Amino acid sequence: MATLSHDLAIEILRGLSVKDLLRFQCVSKLWCSSINDSHFIKLHLSDSLKTITNHSLILRKSRYDFVSVNVYDSPKTTQRLNHPLGEQKKLHKILGSCNGLLALIDDDNRIFLWNPSTRKSQVLPSTEIDFSSASSFFPRSTYYGFGYDPISDDYKLVRMVQLHGNNKGYLHSEAKVYSLRSNCWRRIKDFCFYLILHRKFGILANNALHWMVFKTPQSWKQNLVGFDLGTEEFRFLELPDLCLDKLFCYDIKAMGGYNCLTATFRDSNDVVAEVWIMKEYGVKESWVKLISWNQPHLLSCFPSVVVVPLAFSKNGDKVLFSSDVHTFVWYDLGSKKVEKVGIRDVPIIHDVDLYVQSLVPLNSNALMINNEMPPQVST
Repeated sequence: MATLSHDLAIEILRGLSVKDLLRFQCVSKLWCSSINDSHFIKLHLSDSLKTITNHSLILRKSRYDFVSVNVYDSPKTTQRLNHPLGEQKKLHKILGSCNGLLALIDDDNRIFLWNPSTRKSQVLPSTEIDFSSASSFFPRSTYYGFGYDPISDDYKLVRMVQLHGNNKGYLHSEAKVYSLRSNCWRRIKDFCFYLILHRKFGILANNALHWMVFKTPQSWKQNLVGFDLGTEEFRFLELPDLCLDKLFCYDIKAMGGYNCLTATFRDSNDVVAEVWIMKEYGVKESWVKLISWNQPHLLSCFPSVVVVPLAFSKNGDKVLFSSDVHTFVWYDLGSKKVEKVGIRDVPIIHDVDLYVQSLVPLNSNALMINNEMPPQVST
């Protein structure tokens, strides 16, 4: 019987799911070594990103539990994920999702990275805020962001902290970056803008993290700022010209690798959701209005309920939306028709993020969390 060449075996393995690859590590030492090779891991991830395969939504359905659902396949059912901290019942928020790794924070402000596909988790070292003890009693804003820098081949987590004094005065600002490769934090150049919200999580697009901030403490207008993960520099990016005479609820998202601005406002007897895409990074004139969607059914609950774009369909002709009322729909860009996504056992959702299954490893020298738990089960 003819044997399969190693090169051909690698080509076949590249098209498999992470779940299958983890099983096939047991076939031979050669296969195990090949599957865990950094070059193969990058090839498999690149294929998944290009073909939009192995993609799922990850949902935090309660204070503690996570489920995933593949909206590209049918039937669409939820799948419970093993909790990264085992049976510990702690509140978690998703700080960011990148290449199969999730950055999470618990209610003790402990941050860790988690690859749900490989069931590996890593606690990040703690880092103090460098302020005087007298200012520690003032309220603060803390903004986070998580992404990948292809130049240094490193995953980075950014933390910005700002202490608020009386009369909108600011007592202290600092920014730090955690490197997965070195497993340590370091302080970077301070930022020259203002954070208003208690906590905010950055959006990853074009190898940069993005937040909505204010240029002055007295400003009512939010501005878009980006943090280049390679140069570790901040820069402002101009937003499209919107009709500012209306009550807008707007935010920045990422979709299809682009910066995406969502603006929801009331217009007569309608609630209108607009989606803008920045086609050329950093160029104001490249903002293009992709969608203008009238939603009269949200009139009674606006502005407390808004819709959020999550992803393009595989052929790019539809956009997946979620809303605060825990529903998912596909919006057809051509016909402008809306199709509800039927997901069995969809829970009440607190967080939703797009997630790609991958073999991306964590830092083997860091503090790991034991994830020897039962296999994933469908709910």
